[in-house]
Amino acid sequence: MLVRCCRVKLSVWAALCVLVLGWFYVFPAYRLPSDKEIVEEVLGLGEAWKKNQTGIDLYRNLLTECCNPRWMFAVTKENAPIGKVLWYDGEYYYSHTVNNETYSVFVQVNQHFHVVHSFPPGLQRGYGWKIKEFSFCPPVLCNLPPLTKEYLEDVGNKTHLVTANPSIIEKRFQGLLWSRKAFVDYLKAYGSSFIYMPAFSMKPGTDPSLRAYYAVTDSHSNLTMLFANPDFLRNVGKFWKARGVHAKRLSTGLFLVSLALGMCDEVTVYGFWPFSIGLDGQPISHHYYDNILPGKWFHAMPEEFVQLWHLHKSGTLRVKVGSCQPQNEGS
Repeated sequence: MLVRCCRVKLSVWAALCVLVLGWFYVFPAYRLPSDKEIVEEVLGLGEAWKKNQTGIDLYRNLLTECCNPRWMFAVTKENAPIGKVLWYDGEYYYSHTVNNETYSVFVQVNQHFHVVHSFPPGLQRGYGWKIKEFSFCPPVLCNLPPLTKEYLEDVGNKTHLVTANPSIIEKRFQGLLWSRKAFVDYLKAYGSSFIYMPAFSMKPGTDPSLRAYYAVTDSHSNLTMLFANPDFLRNVGKFWKARGVHAKRLSTGLFLVSLALGMCDEVTVYGFWPFSIGLDGQPISHHYYDNILPGKWFHAMPEEFVQLWHLHKSGTLRVKVGSCQPQNEGS
């Protein structure tokens, strides 16, 4: 009896092994290219790029159908009336029912934006002048990056929307529980921009986001607070997961690229380079202002870059990497 049981267990394991091997034979596992391989491909393609209006129209239609960015990008008085239940996209068992207090902080309309990522130093020198040229779709900056003098050559000083994760409020400004002055003073560099926060993604992020809203409005700042619509974030996540981006959560940059693809006639992404080496083969930091890496299993930014690079090669959007000088830029 003992021998028979062992044989049964062994045969079950053998069958499972055969099944798994057969699955990988029919559907081979996807291997993400190494940093070096990606650098070589980017260098090989060079500056070659040709706009593909068919691809642009296709992605605008796909994103409009699944995510409706024009209407759903932010929580507004129009799409989130009193009584609506907002289900957190990062915590599936929690929700927030819109009440008089939260309804009062929502904006009246959505806006149009352009995308700029907080890129690493040494990778995209001299883009500040180019970023300043955007007029209809001004730039977007991610994660409250500094715009101090030493960075102006690379990022300029013009922006329309700045994202802020609630965790930044907690870490840099002590959750705004003791003082608001440092936070309000820091935001002055962004002029009259929108501050975009995922207040309804994770339950612990709601209160810091609301405190940030009141800090801005009580200071009579020209800034406007926008809260990300969790339905938009959830649907965009599903959209890219179906296209090979497997992560607990997309980066802020890819959420904003998705917004731009769904709304703008032409999208250029500056500085989205989530690799440890630059085009010259030298080590680089994660952001242009620090080297703090995201959680290992939280984002899949190399996968995101591969998807954006596919869109670049097809002419659907343009990914700008390397140095940029006015005399070398034709458009």
